[in-house]
Amino acid sequence: MVKAPKGYRHRTRKLFKKDIRERGGVPSLSLLMIKYNVGDKVMIYINPSIHKGMPHRRFHGRTGVIVGRRGRAYIVELYEGSVKRTLFVRPEHIRPLTVAA
Repeated sequence: MVKAPKGYRHRTRKLFKKDIRERGGVPSLSLLMIKYNVGDKVMIYINPSIHKGMPHRRFHGRTGVIVGRRGRAYIVELYEGSVKRTLFVRPEHIRPLTVAA
């Protein structure tokens, strides 16, 4: 009997699947050049082709608030039930709430 995997990205094959026109590794520059300010609401939308600064899969599709900056990454706070979570997410994995799709 083979044990089920317990890795960081297990069960993400469908969750992280990209549209056929999105494939190709390089994200669009318009999404990378967006400057986020403290207090901006963002949606966590994980880009599976970029592994650095990738949050856990449980946060994919969730909405958070930008709290600050750390290096190239943004500090995003969100609530998971009544527990406040702090994530360090690079701009490849977040989108403004108005453009998110």
